[in-house]
Amino acid sequence: MTERVEEPEAKLHGLDDESRQMILDMVDQLRERLLTREKVLEFDEKEIFPEALIRQMLGPDIGLQLLFIPERFGGMGGGARDICAVTRKLCNICLGIGTAFFAIQLGADPLIVGGSKAQKEKWLGAIANGDALVAYAVTEAGAGSNVAAIKTKADPVYDDQGNVTAYRINGSKQFISTGGYADFITLLAIAPEGPTFFVVEKDAEGFDRGKGEVKHGIRASNTSPLTFSDVLVPVENLIGGVPGQGLKQANQVFGYTRLMVAAMALGAAEAALDIVIPYAKERIQFGAPLAEKQGYTHKLVVPHVVRLKAAATYIDEVAHRLDAGESDLQVEGSIAKLVTSEAANRAADDAIQALGGYGYITEFGVEKIKRDVKITCIYEGTSEIQQSIISTFRWKKTWKTKGGYYQGIADEMAALSEKLPESGCRYISIAANLLNRLIDLVHRNRLTKKQYIMFTLADLMAQVEVGAAVGRRAVSNTTGAMTLAEARIFANDVAKVAQDSAMKILRASGAFKEADIVSVMEDSAFSELQLSYQGLIADLDEVAGTLFGS
Repeated sequence: MTERVEEPEAKLHGLDDESRQMILDMVDQLRERLLTREKVLEFDEKEIFPEALIRQMLGPDIGLQLLFIPERFGGMGGGARDICAVTRKLCNICLGIGTAFFAIQLGADPLIVGGSKAQKEKWLGAIANGDALVAYAVTEAGAGSNVAAIKTKADPVYDDQGNVTAYRINGSKQFISTGGYADFITLLAIAPEGPTFFVVEKDAEGFDRGKGEVKHGIRASNTSPLTFSDVLVPVENLIGGVPGQGLKQANQVFGYTRLMVAAMALGAAEAALDIVIPYAKERIQFGAPLAEKQGYTHKLVVPHVVRLKAAATYIDEVAHRLDAGESDLQVEGSIAKLVTSEAANRAADDAIQALGGYGYITEFGVEKIKRDVKITCIYEGTSEIQQSIISTFRWKKTWKTKGGYYQGIADEMAALSEKLPESGCRYISIAANLLNRLIDLVHRNRLTKKQYIMFTLADLMAQVEVGAAVGRRAVSNTTGAMTLAEARIFANDVAKVAQDSAMKILRASGAFKEADIVSVMEDSAFSELQLSYQGLIADLDEVAGTLFGS
C-alpha cells in the first residue's frame, strides 16, 4: 500500500471552509442563546424533550438541518467532514440534543440514498423547509442490530386490475429516536420481495406512538416504541418505488452514520475534558494544583486526550475519503464508532474520578456526560456488533489479498518510520505484521468461529488502522496534526493491544504448540513492541505541559 494522498480540497464534496465555520459559529450562538448550561441540565433532570426548541433549530432563522440536505432539494449539500464537525460541536453541548438532531439526519438517509426525485422533492423539501421532525424506524425488540431479522410486515394491497396501490403494515419498532414526535418516519418492513423502506406519516390510522422510555442518559432526546396495526400506506410512499431494496439502502448509509456516531461520542467526551482540565489548574491538593501531579495528569487526563485526538484523526481521514467519492466504507465506519465510543466512555468515566466528589454531583456536568456517552457504545450497533463486522470483513479481505492489505499498512508505516523515526510508526508497522500472522493462524486453525478470538482480532485491527492514520498525520505535520509525543503515546497503546491480543490468541486459545508460538514472536519482531515504552513518561510530561501550561 502506498502512502495515502489526499484529494485537493477543491475536489472534495461539501462546503468551503468559510461556510463550515459559519455553521460552527451558529452552533456556538445556540450554546449562548438556546442551549445554555442551565437549560441543558434542566432538560436532563426533568427528562424534557424540548420539541419547540428542536423545531426552532429547524426553522428559517437557524435551519441547521439544511447542512445534510442536498442543494437541489433546498439544502446546503454539506459533506461528511462538515456534518462530522457540526455534529461534534453540537454534542459537545449536549449529546441528547445531538441525538435528536442526528435522528432527523438518519431518518432522511433512506430518502437521500434511495428516494425517487418526486419523493425527495416532497419529503426532503419538507425537512429543508423546517416543517418536519423525522425518525428512522428500523430497530425491533427481537432483532436489535440484525436488520435482516426484522418481522414488521408490509403486505401489498391490489386493485381490480392486479396493480399494487398500497401496503398494509403490521408490527412494532423499539428504541426509535424522536419516534414519539416525528411528523413522518422512514420505516423498514418486510414486503414479499424483501426488506423495504416506506414513509409513514404520523396521523396514519393504526400507527401508535408509545410513551417515551425513561433512560439512563440522553434524556433530552425522545426514545419511543412504535406499533402498526393495519396501517395503510400508499404505494407512492415506498421509497425508491421498487420493493426489496431496503437492506441495500440501509447498508449504504451504515459507514456514514456510524462515522457520525463517532463524531457525537467525540464531542461529548471533549466536553468532559473541557471541564476537567481547567479544574485541575484551580484545585489545590496537598499544597499544589492537581495539574502538577502526575498521578492526576498522566492517569486521568493525558491518555484520554491522546486517544480522542487519535480518534478525531481517523474520523477526519474517513470523512475525507467519503467526500472524495468513496462509498464502501462500512468497516471504516465501524472502526471509527468502536474506537471513539469506547475511548469516550472511558474518558467520561475518568472525568468523574478526576473531579472526585464534585464529579459525582449533577451541577458539575461530568456525571451527565458519562450517562449520555454510554449510548454511543450501543446505538447504531453495539461495540460487539462493530467487532463482529470488523473482524469478519477484514479477515476476508486479508485472505482475499493474501495478506496484502495489512502488509501494505506495515510497509507504509515502516517507510514513514524511516522518514521520521521519532513518529512511533515503527511500532504500528510491527503490530500490522503481527496482525497479519495472527489472522493467518486463526484462519488456518479454524478459529474464526470462536467469537472471543474474532473480537480480539477486531480490537487489534481497529487499533492498527487508527494508528496508521495517526502516523500519516503526524509525519505530514499538517494543520491540526498530532504532535510527535502524542503519536508516540498512541503507538504505545497500539503496541500494548498487539501484545495482549497475541497472548490471548497464541496462548489463551490453547490451539498452538510452544514452537509455533515462539516462531510467530520471532518472525514478527514481537519483542520490539516493548521498546514503545522508551521515553513514555517524558512524552506524557510533554503533553501534560501543553495541556496544563506547566
